[in-house]
Amino acid sequence: MPEYAPLDLPEHPKLAQNILHFARALRKAGLPVGPGRVTDAIRAVEAAGFTDRRDFYWVLHACFVNRPEHRAVFAQVFRLYWRDPRFLEHMMAMMLPAVRGVQEERVAQAAEKRAAEALLDGHAPDLPEESDAREEETMIEVDASLTMSSEERLRTLDFEQMSTAEMAAAKRMLERLELPVKPLPSRRGEPAALGRRLDWRGTLRGAMRQGGEIRDLKHLRPKPRWPNLVVLCDISGSMSQYSRVILHFLHAVSNRRGQGWARVHAFTFGTRLTNITRHLATRDVDQALRAAGAEAQDWEGGTRIGACLHAFNRDWSRRVMGQGAVVLLITDGLDRDDPDQLAREIERLHLSSRRLIWLNPLLRWDGFAPRARGIAAMLPHVDSFRAGHSIASLEDLARVISRREDAGEKARLMALLNS
Repeated sequence: MPEYAPLDLPEHPKLAQNILHFARALRKAGLPVGPGRVTDAIRAVEAAGFTDRRDFYWVLHACFVNRPEHRAVFAQVFRLYWRDPRFLEHMMAMMLPAVRGVQEERVAQAAEKRAAEALLDGHAPDLPEESDAREEETMIEVDASLTMSSEERLRTLDFEQMSTAEMAAAKRMLERLELPVKPLPSRRGEPAALGRRLDWRGTLRGAMRQGGEIRDLKHLRPKPRWPNLVVLCDISGSMSQYSRVILHFLHAVSNRRGQGWARVHAFTFGTRLTNITRHLATRDVDQALRAAGAEAQDWEGGTRIGACLHAFNRDWSRRVMGQGAVVLLITDGLDRDDPDQLAREIERLHLSSRRLIWLNPLLRWDGFAPRARGIAAMLPHVDSFRAGHSIASLEDLARVISRREDAGEKARLMALLNS
């Protein structure tokens, strides 16, 4: 639980009603809270008492949170609801600069926008009255900004800073995004009218139908061969929000026909490796991600990249890496294990793949440098090092995934690493 200032209670706090309204806010923020849990929470607070803020936090946490991904939302709603009785005015004041077109003074923390929306419950801040001329001018500005500016802003917005509505719109945009790939060269052929190779077997079969007389020659052209897409996605605490959005995108890729991939294999890792390929094959995205989350028990846990890559190279590499697989490694590279083991395993993964692309959300920072030991150990063994924090970064990936000459930010960061 984050540390906050002590909570000042009125003489008659009416805790039962406050807990009920708090539960409604949690439900609006996306937590599955029903009447049974509200009743259990009221009884639990009655049994535990209300003498310490930390005890009160964990009593409600035990009643309302049952999945790791709900912890951040619960913490933000709790902070906003129980910190200040005037939280509504405070959140409206935070949103006023965004309405007036001025940059926000403070960037929202993880899940804070979703918590604020749940607590505001559709209320809008009251803007000061101005002259008719000013209102007319404002209407013109709003009308001009409602065309493509909102979509362009959403494309470049960090996944971690999106509100509930923005996240839903981003997922709809990602469902339309394609990840095309070019076919690989193959020695196998298929019949073609103007192929470069002669099909002697087809020619002889045609001659046998004509009494042994060869009347025309059959030709072959190279048969296209499509690679596999192998995705290794970090689901540790620092990557959980990005991982959910990218897995949503990969579900659309694995269920969309005609993009060229032979198969899409997906693995998650934090403290252990989990194969979620069969779950992404489910047509319903919510059901697929729910099943994947139940399969991977290390969501928002620690990170052991080297050990998880060793498990993949040992148990899965020969099964899924055949026929020139393209590998997407999605992680921030913050690993506390032995960097030498990590370097060995990432090198083995690189040698087994046709192309290894590393997506790192930390590249959203302009001053990013490969100072962490894990990043320094992995960087020399990848073909391309790219950002993966927004819709625009995934669109860039779709444009360059088949370009073998694309290295992203690797050259610049390697220069910093060697300096």
